[in-house]
Amino acid sequence: MSTTTTLDPALFEELADAVGATLLQPGDDGYEAARRVHNGLVDRRPALIVRCQTAEDAAAGVRFARASGLSICVRGGGHNVSGHAVADDAVMIDLEEMRAVTVDAAARTVRAAGGVTWAELNEAAAEHGLAVTGGFVSTTGIAGLTLGGGFGWLMGKHGFAADNLLAVELVTADSRVVDVDEESDPDLFWALRGGGGNFGVATSFLYRLHPLETVVGGLVAHPFDHAQDVLRFFRKFTTSLPDELTVVAGLVHAPDGSGAKLAALVVCHSGDPAAADRDLAPLLEFGSPAMVNIGPMPYPVVNTLLDEAYPRGALNYWKSSFVRDLNDGFIDAAVGRFASTPSPMTSMGLEQFHGAVTRVPVNATAIPHREPGYNLFVTTEWLDPAETDANVAWTRETYAALEPFFASRRYVNYLDDDDSGGVRAAYGSNYDRLVELKRRYDPDNVFHHNQNIDPA
Repeated sequence: MSTTTTLDPALFEELADAVGATLLQPGDDGYEAARRVHNGLVDRRPALIVRCQTAEDAAAGVRFARASGLSICVRGGGHNVSGHAVADDAVMIDLEEMRAVTVDAAARTVRAAGGVTWAELNEAAAEHGLAVTGGFVSTTGIAGLTLGGGFGWLMGKHGFAADNLLAVELVTADSRVVDVDEESDPDLFWALRGGGGNFGVATSFLYRLHPLETVVGGLVAHPFDHAQDVLRFFRKFTTSLPDELTVVAGLVHAPDGSGAKLAALVVCHSGDPAAADRDLAPLLEFGSPAMVNIGPMPYPVVNTLLDEAYPRGALNYWKSSFVRDLNDGFIDAAVGRFASTPSPMTSMGLEQFHGAVTRVPVNATAIPHREPGYNLFVTTEWLDPAETDANVAWTRETYAALEPFFASRRYVNYLDDDDSGGVRAAYGSNYDRLVELKRRYDPDNVFHHNQNIDPA
């Protein structure tokens, strides 16, 4: 659809004089590229895109939007499947060009701007033999992932990305630029660790880093005919993993374009190599895999293993929920549904939760997912718009078929655009406190283009 919003000339001139940002309106060079996000299914047209260089640019953009009576959307990496980073007739506060990363090796910290991706942060930290929990896919932006909690390869050892967050530079609903940490504002800092984009524009993040250079990572893939056996092995294998070992199970398609289905186990072991050999032995000895590709690699490399499965511009529709347990009924139903997927790009995965993330109290941060267990994600992807209806229908039918096995918990970063009812399930017992804090920090719901915590 085309935007129908006319900007106030005086307010626009005032904004242009106040910022170093590039201001893009429909028809301007660069507008079409700037409005696109990772999910090609999202096709929205903001009234104005503020390509920020500084936090002050973002603050000026917020002031302009509020004075103009326009809504605000915020883009960091633009990777989130729901596409809330871009909205029709809104002012997009675009952080994509804010890419500075500064590592303090002595303090073991890193400060990264809101447009940074995990690939960029990982590489900068790795130069000093350091790392922090980031996304499973390196092209993901640090901002959205961290604000939603932040699952990743190191969460069993070091917790979620949000558990390693030390401070946030934030533009508030009243357009102030504030530094938020445990001492300056413990309530707001609590909310930023999992509460999504509900509390402001996060223009930079300070993380705690951990010594780490090499991991043992990769994947083992089995023929799809053995998928039930692979998932039952995964269930047994993950009952007593060390903190250093993260395993994700997946029903996937072969990367050679043949469309062949596989059952895969993707691993990252961040401990001693001898311990990795011992801990991974049962996995390597199981069954008759079609492919084994596991070995030592730099941590930034393991963070890229799934990148090609999520190409920018592909059409995406996702569903996700935690499951009560991996009983045989769930396994059989999941495998049965995957056998009928219409797209050779689609995958189903299971993330396992153990270790450090489960030793943090549920109410210590806004993200509440502290129980041992599993999260299912169905990431449906395709390229041809003519196949949209079939793929969306298959995903919804699959979710409905598996729903009897679900727990009452969902991960906010995996909720799609039509999953607004999942927000309460995403926060569980922390939801009421988040509503109270939303009323305090954003009573007018200025930041509502997100998985919204409604102050009303």
